[in-house]
Amino acid sequence: MVAHGAVEDTSGTSADRQAPVLHPENRTHFRSFRSESDFKTIVETTSMLEESGFYWGAMTVEEAHHKLKKEPVGTYLIRDSQQKDFFFTLTYTASSGPISVRIHFQSSRFSLMGSKESFETLFQLLEHYASTAKKSLLWPYRKQRVRSLQELCRKRIIELSGAQSIEELPVNPVVKDFLRSFPYRL
Repeated sequence: MVAHGAVEDTSGTSADRQAPVLHPENRTHFRSFRSESDFKTIVETTSMLEESGFYWGAMTVEEAHHKLKKEPVGTYLIRDSQQKDFFFTLTYTASSGPISVRIHFQSSRFSLMGSKESFETLFQLLEHYASTAKKSLLWPYRKQRVRSLQELCRKRIIELSGAQSIEELPVNPVVKDFLRSFPYRL
């Protein structure tokens, strides 16, 4: 295996081929990768997970189970795996309580540990388990509640126009009432 930025020495016997020594500038917080494309896949996946709001990063199994303990069946989150051979773990609420399953990444594909089904992206895996008859995954457990489109629009209008300009806006009275209900840029 090769860490991103490192070059693997393939010369010598297997006894001679130990883990390559990395220079400090080539070290990464990611585990070793078999290829540049695997590295890119994990970087892209992590970036998209961070945007999703339901990726919690470093979290113990106990912390994840505690967060989901009182959540409805089908609530899920993604966190970093504590086992060094895996990047991510899916934790979800089943009828019996919270369950954690490692997400396996092998041959540039994602699968749940113990499953024969694999997917090109982690999000295809999640969509699959959200759309199966069992509906194991229903609601992502986000760090922050997703704001409605109305709330986001109101925030942007207030940012651009200011609360003092609500009366002058060319919108109907219902929209003006909504804008006045929280005239802050927060």
